[in-house]
Amino acid sequence: MVKTFKLTLEYDGTDFNGWQLQTNAKRTVQGELEAVLFKIFKKRVPVIGSGRTDSGVHARGQVAHFRVVSDMPCDEFQRAFNYNLPPDISVLRVEPADEKFHAQLSAKKKTYSYSVLNRPYASALLRRYCCFYPRKLNIRLMREEAAAFIGHHDFSSFANVDPSRKGDAQRTISRLDIVRRADVIVFYIESDGFLYKMVRNIVGTLLEVASGRFPPGSVNKMLRARDRRAAGVAAVAQGLCLEEVKY
Repeated sequence: MVKTFKLTLEYDGTDFNGWQLQTNAKRTVQGELEAVLFKIFKKRVPVIGSGRTDSGVHARGQVAHFRVVSDMPCDEFQRAFNYNLPPDISVLRVEPADEKFHAQLSAKKKTYSYSVLNRPYASALLRRYCCFYPRKLNIRLMREEAAAFIGHHDFSSFANVDPSRKGDAQRTISRLDIVRRADVIVFYIESDGFLYKMVRNIVGTLLEVASGRFPPGSVNKMLRARDRRAAGVAAVAQGLCLEEVKY
């Protein structure tokens, strides 16, 4: 009997070419997970993630699933994964799931964080996990502008074009918090879905607003424009982390 297993995992995305398996033999998270399952079952068992994280992007709460005929208990699957996986991936949980469960299609909301180191000098220890942004920022203005993103909008101005990812640009952001802890600013964004590079484009734009490149009220104008050229540049990949997927 085919069973469905749900994985929750974390990874340091620095040395991966994103989540998705690729034909050019570059290292991916999906590829590493499927290599372990191939070792166990001697055949390819597809692992489907809740969504693709791009090259350099991290995860604390990525969710995936696979289906296979097996009586192996979940705790043994977890041990097998973690024994065979490289140190930059860790499987936190393996759980049985309903046969209709789909890591991507069943997802209701996702939360990403984005970390920015905001001080005059860089950090040797945080460079893999933060965007270094040395310019002075108006945090109050940034929070005021961020409020414009809350709700249901067309996010065309904040999505890069990717021919492999089709669909409309309507999304609903239910949370956008900006928290400052000493020199690190963390953005928390929750939505029912994200377009390609949407979080990085939102953060990059808010940083430019807070540093004075765009005037107050710019975010509303950018949303109405529905044109990627109207918004700011994308923030770098290493500050982004998938925190949680809700079902």
